[in-house]
Amino acid sequence: MKRIYSQLIALLLVGNNWVQAQQAHVNLDWNPQKNTQNLLPFGASVISPEVRDDHTVTFRLKAPDARAVLLTGGPMLLALKAKDPIPFQKSDDGLWSLTVGPLKPDMYVYKFIIDGVQVVDPNNTLTGFNDQPGYSNLVVQGDGPAYYDAKPVPHGAVTRHIYHSDVLNGEREMYVYTPPGYTPKKKYPVLYLMGGSGELASGWALDGRANFIADNLIAEGKMVPMLIAMPNNQVVHRNDPAHTEKTFPLLEEELKKQVIPLIDKSYSTRADRKGRALAGLSMGGRHTQLVGLKNLDLFSAFGVLSAGDLETEKVSAAFLNDPAANRKVDYLLVGQGTGEVETIGKRAVALHEALQKHTIKHDYYVGGEGAHDWGTWRHLLYYKLLPNLWR
Repeated sequence: MKRIYSQLIALLLVGNNWVQAQQAHVNLDWNPQKNTQNLLPFGASVISPEVRDDHTVTFRLKAPDARAVLLTGGPMLLALKAKDPIPFQKSDDGLWSLTVGPLKPDMYVYKFIIDGVQVVDPNNTLTGFNDQPGYSNLVVQGDGPAYYDAKPVPHGAVTRHIYHSDVLNGEREMYVYTPPGYTPKKKYPVLYLMGGSGELASGWALDGRANFIADNLIAEGKMVPMLIAMPNNQVVHRNDPAHTEKTFPLLEEELKKQVIPLIDKSYSTRADRKGRALAGLSMGGRHTQLVGLKNLDLFSAFGVLSAGDLETEKVSAAFLNDPAANRKVDYLLVGQGTGEVETIGKRAVALHEALQKHTIKHDYYVGGEGAHDWGTWRHLLYYKLLPNLWR
């Protein structure tokens, strides 16, 4: 079953600094229709978030009976250089509000804390669901389209595949990006791109904007046209006490018996190790390391994003001690955001140092202004991973 999946995010801008409406999903352009009438979002009670041209942002919540409302969310607090959730102020009519910024143009994840309970912004339709609880997205636009925006360039397509997995005994989903001008007369390399813990297969398209990023890179002549297969790499409950022992062999089997055969059957691919790359963020990065580097007969390029293993010398011993590793690997990226080096990023550092010790060529990169979030992963995809594959 195939279905073109084209739902992605837009933000409405208004041409003055004192009033700007919230998203109405009219266009995907970086600067869509302006809400000069200052209309409320459909079904909302107030405008929240309100993004001004000076990049300050006001959040609002109508909650007369609430005792305390705070703004939280790792990417949001990092951008504001705040260590703790930020309190709202309540007016006599029960309206809570908070103005922050200015913020650098980007996309930010945030949540509200209402009387101790984390919730999405109920007036913002840009919500994500790859986390518990869900989260809201704030988009602060710059003076022109960002590298992850839908620009007026040729666009590829994202197809949703539903397939039965004999490995996992159930119906599964996978999203596949085909580049502009895709034709079965040509053989394309394939990047298998995976998400992190608890995320759905749609994460890289919706939050990661992988298809827009690829469209823009191809239009700029900075990327080899390729397929991007985005499978669901959740193969066992994330809180299973034996998750670590179960997930790697199950994912390996799912890739070999279900995912790769489906792609090679459905598309015109370069069906050999030289035509396949494996990459992922967070848990998907560990899958890349512990499954991908173990299967050099299947893949020749890798991207370990915001991931690694503190015991890399142990878990990747066979790869590290393979005297032919540098001949077998065409490209290996170990990357992370500047805001995570001292925390979860220590795993990426451990992997980088182990690769250095064993003189295995790789690209180690710390960049962007994000932490363990989509701001980092979009950045790594655009600036490092996609431009360097099959070059």
